[in-house]
Amino acid sequence: QVQLVESGGGLVQPGGSLRLSCAATASGSIVSFYVMGWYRQAPTKSRELVAIITTGGTTEYADSVKDRFAISRDNAKNTVSLQMNSLKPEDTAVYYCNAEEIHIGVPVEYWGQGTQVTVSS
Repeated sequence: QVQLVESGGGLVQPGGSLRLSCAATASGSIVSFYVMGWYRQAPTKSRELVAIITTGGTTEYADSVKDRFAISRDNAKNTVSLQMNSLKPEDTAVYYCNAEEIHIGVPVEYWGQGTQVTVSS
């Protein structure tokens, strides 16, 4: 069973920084996630991609966070982090960690419980 545990959310002023971390644990098996990433959902809005990173280090960012956010991962530890700089009020949302693996030839997706990020003065 795979679990994703996020940490690092909180309240920050506009222009500030936060770092989110996510650790994936799998009981009883060795799991390799070919992609890990972060999504977010603001009140009354749909969940949207923030940033993803593959095992090989290829990244993809939402246009709204390019040049402000940086995603990284540790493949050996199955962790993924999101460094968020120059935060804006519109970045306020619940941020969700996501990981995907191929299990017996079928893609399987996992989600964390979410961590609140609030950008406000």
